[in-house]
Amino acid sequence: MPDNSEASSTVDESAESLAYKISLAVILSVITLATTLSNAFVIATISQSKKLQTPANFLIASLAITDLLVSILVMPICVLYTVIHTWTLGQVVCDIWLSSDITCCTASILHLCVIALDRYWAITDAVEYSKKRTPGRAAGMVATAWVIAISISLPPLFWRQVKAEELTSCSVNTDHIFYTIYSTFGAFYIPTLLLIVLYGRIYVEARKRILKQSPKKVGKRLTSAHLVTNSPGSVASTTSLQCGRHDTPSSDTASSTSENQVKVTVSDALLEKKRISAARERKATKTLGIILGAYIVCWLPFFIYTLVVAICDTCFNPELFDFFTWLGYLNSLINPIIYTMSNEDFKKAFHKLVRFRCCGS
Repeated sequence: MPDNSEASSTVDESAESLAYKISLAVILSVITLATTLSNAFVIATISQSKKLQTPANFLIASLAITDLLVSILVMPICVLYTVIHTWTLGQVVCDIWLSSDITCCTASILHLCVIALDRYWAITDAVEYSKKRTPGRAAGMVATAWVIAISISLPPLFWRQVKAEELTSCSVNTDHIFYTIYSTFGAFYIPTLLLIVLYGRIYVEARKRILKQSPKKVGKRLTSAHLVTNSPGSVASTTSLQCGRHDTPSSDTASSTSENQVKVTVSDALLEKKRISAARERKATKTLGIILGAYIVCWLPFFIYTLVVAICDTCFNPELFDFFTWLGYLNSLINPIIYTMSNEDFKKAFHKLVRFRCCGS
């Protein structure tokens, strides 16, 4: 009887473990697929809409390409490794996967810095920067981000030794504390400090514009005036101005003056334009806050834990490390959603693209 109960318990545990692994594989696969599709749609939307083909949107498309690479080169293999917790793909694939992981994730983070820098220059030096804001300049900024990302991912390849026995785990060696500090600060802490400073300056500048555009003073209206002959009044808001003279007018002159009125029509066109502009600034500022918040929530736990593990070997927990890793990958799914949903032109172009695809099929 004890043998049967032990066997039954083992079978139950095995079934629970299998169900857990299948559920985990399904959830992670859905996240991976959603990341691939959302970033692919951003790229397709920009490529199909000429209105969206601007230097600023070129940076967003480049970010989408980077996040797409994360979802294709990094996340599928990570699904397998996270579920079975054993590396079965060999040394070469391990090296390529780790390099792709570090390079693409770092490039994605640095793209956020590039976009923030572009936005900062556009809002603080609009006139001059509009002349410099070219596709070539955007390409240079993107190339710089990739060079920095590659420089962070390459060093582990130089000290990795090929093991004679079969490889059962694949992770970055945390024994090199100086590389851990170099990589974490280069890939996260310094870019994050830059993002906070830039978004802080952008927020302050946006607030100044909003306050400046808020119509608080009376008399700041756009008016148009024209002479109306023999008009007793107007349905529109008008003001009748008598053409006064210093000399005493005769009865004929007074009659003529009263018949000739100047209609001053008050127009709120300028005020409405300012209100729309202020609303856009508020929305842009709110979007920046959401982007920064999502980025910090997704990546901060992973990079704090990476530094802790480098100092404290006994602090490593595989499940916790996997959770923080996937939380970071989730940022590649959030990025296209935030950037597209906060932009009306993107939403219109996206709906048009979807309708075109549906009709075409």
